[in-house]
Amino acid sequence: MRGSLGPEAFRGEKGDMPVLYDRLLKLKEMFNSKFGSVPKFYVRAPGRVNIIGEHIDYCGYSVLPMAVEQDMLIAVEPVKTHTLQLANTNSLYLDFSTSTKNIQIDKTKPLWHNYFLCGFKGIQEHFGLSDLTGMNCLVDGTIPPSSGLSSSSALVCCAGLVTLTVLGMNLSKAKLIEFSPLRATDVKLPSGAVFVIANSCVKMNKAATSHFNIRVMECRLAAKLLAKYKSLQWDKVLRLEEVQAHLGVSLEEMLLITEDALHPEPYSPEEVCRSLGISLQELRTQILSPNTQDVLTFKLHQRAKHVYSEAARVLRFKQICEEAPDNAAQLLGELMNQSHASCRDMYECSCPELDQLVHICRLKSPAEDDDDDSDARNSFPTCSSHRYENNTLLGMRRFPGRCTLQCESPVTKMRITSYFLKGGFRKKIPNISFF
Repeated sequence: MRGSLGPEAFRGEKGDMPVLYDRLLKLKEMFNSKFGSVPKFYVRAPGRVNIIGEHIDYCGYSVLPMAVEQDMLIAVEPVKTHTLQLANTNSLYLDFSTSTKNIQIDKTKPLWHNYFLCGFKGIQEHFGLSDLTGMNCLVDGTIPPSSGLSSSSALVCCAGLVTLTVLGMNLSKAKLIEFSPLRATDVKLPSGAVFVIANSCVKMNKAATSHFNIRVMECRLAAKLLAKYKSLQWDKVLRLEEVQAHLGVSLEEMLLITEDALHPEPYSPEEVCRSLGISLQELRTQILSPNTQDVLTFKLHQRAKHVYSEAARVLRFKQICEEAPDNAAQLLGELMNQSHASCRDMYECSCPELDQLVHICRLKSPAEDDDDDSDARNSFPTCSSHRYENNTLLGMRRFPGRCTLQCESPVTKMRITSYFLKGGFRKKIPNISFF
């Protein structure tokens, strides 16, 4: 969303957004206090989760993302100088200032302003621009950091839109779903399906740990060993999808090939070298990234198995939505349960608190509310659930009637109360109460 602040921006379709309007007014006041002027426009980018398709995008496979209400907002004022000034409404994130003529991003430090600089520099490089004007920017975010809701991606997108707007330029909108080539396709979800997003309150800062980078490298090494096993030009292969594309086989066949080619026991760097016929020095200098050169073991079988099975689940999910059988919600729930199990066991990106949340949301016998709808007793017993970066759960249940689900966890000390409405999507995220 881009635009100026005024009542006309919230009429019609946006007329039910008084909370956002009040937030923008407050942001305007804070901007004036910070910079001594008023912003000329505002940019908003939502957070997002993948309904299904975890950790397979960077392997070349499709995902099914969904935007959430939590977002990033930036108030902007272009200036005549070449100075870029960034401030944040959260005092934990310090002010930053730099020249637009010499944007430098310190990759060794996961500082918040680096994400803005990535979006800014991305637009600069995409259009081959060298003389960009400066701007004052005040950032406000409601996306919990390190929660798997893509707060950093939202900030990068926001920064890109800010830069485009200052330049008077546009890019076509797209949902990042398919990557080879980049392509977006709408998928209609079952009527009456409700998605619940909850936070396990366990943080995983990908920028400050090596866990994510190790998983990415394990997928790359798995792709190379599979390519070598099938007599492909393995040194040119970077992603697991490329192996499947070169072989021209199905995902199910790739799972069989994975079972034959890769053993479940972890690989040492020396064994990877023997399999590829290269030296340890070549592995470290030509394949491994700087933050994975000291890793002692790589779980190649598990990572490849997750990627190929998850990619197959994404396609099956889309197929079920298109065919829309009577038990579509139940079938989708089963796929999402399988996805969580794979993320937990094969990709090892879950945690005990999240697993407990999944268990809670799969409990049966939801309680009826005061309106007493007899059909609620016969609702689907299986609640689908999913994990996001060790933190966020997405669950779905379909009910013939309106009812209330209340669960309490003795482990996470968390109560979840969700309201499901008959015959359609609940617009607002169901109430999640923590104590």
